[in-house]
Amino acid sequence: MARRVGHTILDILETIERVQAKMAGRSFAEFENDWELCFIVQRAIEIISEATRRLPDDLKATRPEIEWRSIAGIGNVLRHEYHTIANKVIWDVIQADLPLLKTAIDAIAAEIRE
Repeated sequence: MARRVGHTILDILETIERVQAKMAGRSFAEFENDWELCFIVQRAIEIISEATRRLPDDLKATRPEIEWRSIAGIGNVLRHEYHTIANKVIWDVIQADLPLLKTAIDAIAAEIRE
């Protein structure tokens, strides 16, 4: 299981880093007016959402500041109700939620290495 968890953690971290690199220096207007960028970021958030579902509950419990159910929920919305999600919601995820999640996943990765 540790090997699988390690791959899952790596998937989450790599995807967050790719989103952050793609979004670096961009404004909301630039994001909102670039449908390809919106599409890429939405797909990345889907991947992050799915990957977090594969983390064991005991690991997630070590990071109670993260709203794990919300992460799973946004993935469901992007998969099934994609036409209802506002770009502002995705922007807020990029700006506020991904950095917090990255910090938490980094901490989980460190715990596993110990």
